[in-house]
Amino acid sequence: MMKNDYIPFPSKILEVIRHTKIEYTFRMEFQGDVKPGQFFEVSIPKYGEAPISVSGIGDNFVDLTIRRVGKVTNEVFEHYVGDTLLLRGPYGNGFDVSDYAGKDIIVMAGGTGLSPVRGVVDYFFNHPEQRGHMTLIVGFKTSHDILFRNDLKLWKKNMDIILTVDCAEEDVACHVGLVTQYIPQIKLDNVQNTVAVVVGPPAMMRFSVQGLLDIGLPEENVWISQERKMCCGLGKCGHCKIGDTYVCLDGPVFNYTKGEFLVD
Repeated sequence: MMKNDYIPFPSKILEVIRHTKIEYTFRMEFQGDVKPGQFFEVSIPKYGEAPISVSGIGDNFVDLTIRRVGKVTNEVFEHYVGDTLLLRGPYGNGFDVSDYAGKDIIVMAGGTGLSPVRGVVDYFFNHPEQRGHMTLIVGFKTSHDILFRNDLKLWKKNMDIILTVDCAEEDVACHVGLVTQYIPQIKLDNVQNTVAVVVGPPAMMRFSVQGLLDIGLPEENVWISQERKMCCGLGKCGHCKIGDTYVCLDGPVFNYTKGEFLVD
């Protein structure tokens, strides 16, 4: 029998990891191919569906980091280890780590934008021989909003990490300010052999990419992930369409040479 991409499948919650008051990672049972940057549609009968980016990939599971901000996600937070959620996917093209292999890598993330790139960072943390120098710049509004604290501590072992918050706080051991102001601190040995991944709110991505271009990165060496409300995930409803591009099919990950023209 052929698989029907419109029909969700049940997935057991294996673990629930709290990051902040409103952001948890749900580790879901899953077997199949998946890439960082792809997304699943998470559904609950009578409440609807919500697109959630993959924030981690493991043997027989995927991590979905969810913010409690609406009708569907509020209901998701009423489920616990051993419960079942309905998933469709994975959808989208995701990040291909082969695009970055053998190069110096810059990853810039704002807030929950760290979720879809976590798999990329984790891959190159575990395979440092496949890349050159690596820098992660990640910003949050406050120290209370920081995600993946344990990962950030671990990643420091073999890459440069600049963790920043928007406002100064007492007894907080991180930088203060926007991620863009730390771009000049990035170690650059060969700008032509350096690639960058930028994910976050639209304004953050726009100014971060411009900052990277200003220090010499070619446009074709930059990738972004386009934030949209993906409803069907299959290019049928048109909800995520920008011009002739369906973000759920052609993205959400785009090389900047294409992504710079995706403006509503």
